[in-house]
Amino acid sequence: MSAPNRSDLSLESESYTHGHHESVLRSHRARTVANSAQYLESHLSEGASLLDVGCGPGTLTVDLARRVAPGRVVGVDASQDVLESAREYALAEGAAVEFAQANVYELPFADDTFDVVHVHQLLQHLSDPVAAIRELRRVAKPAGIVAAREADYAAMTWFPDFDGLTEWNILYHEVTAAHGFEADAGRRLLAWFEEAGFAVDELTASASTWCYATAESRDWWGGLWAQRCLESNFAVQAREAGLADDVALEALAHDWHRWAADPRGWFSVLHGEILGRA
Repeated sequence: MSAPNRSDLSLESESYTHGHHESVLRSHRARTVANSAQYLESHLSEGASLLDVGCGPGTLTVDLARRVAPGRVVGVDASQDVLESAREYALAEGAAVEFAQANVYELPFADDTFDVVHVHQLLQHLSDPVAAIRELRRVAKPAGIVAAREADYAAMTWFPDFDGLTEWNILYHEVTAAHGFEADAGRRLLAWFEEAGFAVDELTASASTWCYATAESRDWWGGLWAQRCLESNFAVQAREAGLADDVALEALAHDWHRWAADPRGWFSVLHGEILGRA
């Protein structure tokens, strides 16, 4: 399989809805195999080579590396700044992980290079996820694994039913749609992987959730989304697209704080997951 010519769809040019604001990275740093890649864990064997595409600050990448050590592990991301953070984290953890800036549509690796190719919360932020999946498959070894886990925003559910959270969810869909992205990626993984060339018998689909229902987890989840509504790239894109002004965004942040402070507060994030055998 040859690499597609996707220079018109560089990862750097995709306008990442969340951006790399500290409120976003705070969420990324909390990711581990246990809370974000359990569906993949049984396929992580000692000595396996692994590529983590869209690795962010590297927390999940390093945890994956622990499972396959001493196998080669590479993390790639579009942001050079966040890669520096990932390198610092891996060094502090004593993990032998390589990090490099790369374009998901034109990965700088030969065909059939990795035993496992992994993405987490990346395909939902791409204008052509199927082309990206084809490229992930290209660099996976024959009989290797291509793994993806993506949130599904329309399937998120919460209590109490504050108006601001409903309005936030509607706005998030509007902002992502305005940039050609798919907020409800989780439910589409099976279809996207089939369109990318995987046969039905090469695919295993599943689902899992994050749930925030303690005072500590509500404070964390509600606080970071309140901040994203005001300061992250999501807020910037909402303003630039004329979908929300500062007053509306402040109202959303206010209701996120109200939800976080409510002792009855409960929020669940559904994720679609898929394992493709290359």
